[in-house]
Amino acid sequence: MSFLPESYYHRANELLAQAWSANAPVIARLAPVIGASIAKGGVVHTFGSGHSELISREIIGRAGGLVCVTGMIDPTGGFIENLPGYGAKLAERYDRQYQLLAGEVIIVISNSGKNGSPIDVALHARQKGLTVVALTCLAMSRVTPSQHPGGKRLFEVADHVLDNGGVPGDAIVEVLPAAAGQPADLSVKAGPTSTFIGCSVLNWLMLAVIDWLKAGGHPLPILRSQNLPGAIEHNRELAQKYKGRLSRQLA
Repeated sequence: MSFLPESYYHRANELLAQAWSANAPVIARLAPVIGASIAKGGVVHTFGSGHSELISREIIGRAGGLVCVTGMIDPTGGFIENLPGYGAKLAERYDRQYQLLAGEVIIVISNSGKNGSPIDVALHARQKGLTVVALTCLAMSRVTPSQHPGGKRLFEVADHVLDNGGVPGDAIVEVLPAAAGQPADLSVKAGPTSTFIGCSVLNWLMLAVIDWLKAGGHPLPILRSQNLPGAIEHNRELAQKYKGRLSRQLA
C-alpha cells in the first residue's frame, strides 16, 4: 500500500475516535431534545452550504434513518453563500414551503463556520423558535474571521455545537512540504475529513435519538431500504404523517 492512503487511514481514524469522545456528551444532551420534538410530530431540518450539503443529505430519506428529516437545499450549490442576505431569503422561502416550527430542531453544517448563508439560516431558525445545532470544525472556525455582516461565526449563534474535530483547511495528509522560506502551513495537503467524520457524527446523533424514542415507548419512524420486500409501501406509510413537510417526498 502506498504511503498517502495508509497515512490518511490511520490519522483519519484517530480523528474519528477523538470526535466520538468530544461529541458524546453533546449528543447525550441533544437526543432528548430532538426525540421530544419528534414524539410530538415534529421534523428535523438540515442545511449545509457547498460541500457541507453532502453531509446534510446523509440523514435525509436514508435507509435505517428517521423518516422525519428534511433538508434546505441551496440551488446555487453555495456559490453565492456570502452574498449579504442570500441565506435569509433561502430560509424564508424554505419556511414558506416546508415550515420551520417552534420547538423543532435544525442542524446547520459548515466546516469553516464563517460563511454567510449557514449563519443566516441559523439566525432565521432561532427567531422562529427552533433549537439550532451547529456541526462545524471548531479548530478552523475559532481562527477564521466571519464573513457574515453580524460578525459572528456559526458556533457563536447555535444552541448546541458538534465538532467534526478536523484541522484548518480540512486536509490532513501532507503531499508536498512548503517551499523553502515559506510557512509550514503552505504545504500541499490532501485527504479531507469533514465529510467522513461529519456524516458519522450525524449518524451517532440519529441513533441516540432512536434510542431515546425506543426507551420512552414512542413509535420508531425508521425507513427501510427500498430494495427489501415491502419497504416502499412501509416507507410511504411512515411518510404520510409528514406529507408536505419533507424535501424528499416518499408519499
